[in-house]
Amino acid sequence: MAIELLSPAGSYEKLRTAFSYGADAAYMGMTEFSLRRNAENFGHDEIERVRDLKEKTGRKLYCTMNILFHQDQMERVRTMADEIGQWPFDAFIISDIGLVPFLRRSFPDKELHLSTQASCMNSESVRMYRDMGFSRIILGREASLDDIKRIKDAVPDIELEAFVHGAMCMAYSGRCLLSAHLAGRSGNQGDCSHTCRWKYRLNYALEEEERPGAYYPISEEDGYTTILSSKDLCMIDHIRELEDAGLSSLKIEGRMKSVYYVAVVTRAYRKAIDRDSDADIYRRDLFDVSHREYTTGFFFSHGPVDTASDVSRPTSYGYERNYLFLGTVGEKIDADTYALDIRNQIRSEGLEFIGPDVPLLRDDGIVLLDGNMERTGQLDHGRPGFIRTSLPLKEGYIMRRLASGNPIIE
Repeated sequence: MAIELLSPAGSYEKLRTAFSYGADAAYMGMTEFSLRRNAENFGHDEIERVRDLKEKTGRKLYCTMNILFHQDQMERVRTMADEIGQWPFDAFIISDIGLVPFLRRSFPDKELHLSTQASCMNSESVRMYRDMGFSRIILGREASLDDIKRIKDAVPDIELEAFVHGAMCMAYSGRCLLSAHLAGRSGNQGDCSHTCRWKYRLNYALEEEERPGAYYPISEEDGYTTILSSKDLCMIDHIRELEDAGLSSLKIEGRMKSVYYVAVVTRAYRKAIDRDSDADIYRRDLFDVSHREYTTGFFFSHGPVDTASDVSRPTSYGYERNYLFLGTVGEKIDADTYALDIRNQIRSEGLEFIGPDVPLLRDDGIVLLDGNMERTGQLDHGRPGFIRTSLPLKEGYIMRRLASGNPIIE
């Protein structure tokens, strides 16, 4: 079976973009029960168009319900069984095992996927969850390629999924790593040294009172430090190793990222998985889209803190991006005129377009038209606008421009 590419869908527009740019499946959250509460997420009024999109594309859709449920939330979710059943979900992603009886009883034809928040990291746990009815395990981000292969060999009838691109956390699947880094004692193994309660002073690095000379490096920009900001995961150059380890699904993080991010990252991984002859061209965009420093995470690690990839150390800067996302191409009005969904101010010079199978299109002769179809020097977010161009654009293409000067640091 071909490996699945799973993309984030923080809104309907991002869901449509994920499917258009090559995702085999997407994961979305319901507003009340998702760890990405600040994503736009989906409301009841969007059920029909999500259902129509899924039927049209034939792609899979997974519902993320991965919070740890308090008593009132567990009672609330039971009252929503009828509404949840209206969504065209293929599976539920959960971390709270208390949901299993409810989901099994209410939706017996839907799969259960164990969230990475459950920190499943070994074959015995995988086997237990399989016996409970889970068909897929989303492994903790700390699982190495060797771990994954050994788990798959031990439990071959389970699907394994792993995050391969996007934001990572200083915490170990939600648990602290500082103790292991500074004292060699892992709180995840019951040996926490309570590192968070130590006294520190800041002098280009953290130094603990009782351990002079043992520094935790810090980079400071404009008077602020990013001590707890880990690097971003990027496994675009290791697709074959991920497949060989036995993964069934490669997951992209980013339900709160932009439509442009979803398009560029999904497209790059699609081309890499398919061994497209132009895959390297699409790969380059990963270094222009908004991101922190990249790392291979824990995939090649040999311990709880991966000093080889330096994932446990903070990034030296915030987000970097080389392009400004301007909007998306909408309906074709006539032979050379297109409506726009404008997200940032647009001027006619330096415009570029990308599509699912189009690395880059440029036209220095683009004409901007306002809502009255009159020529204008600029178009602004929140107002209707159109472009006239000889480029062979299609609805859903992304419009951008190169940032002037140095890369933008956010």
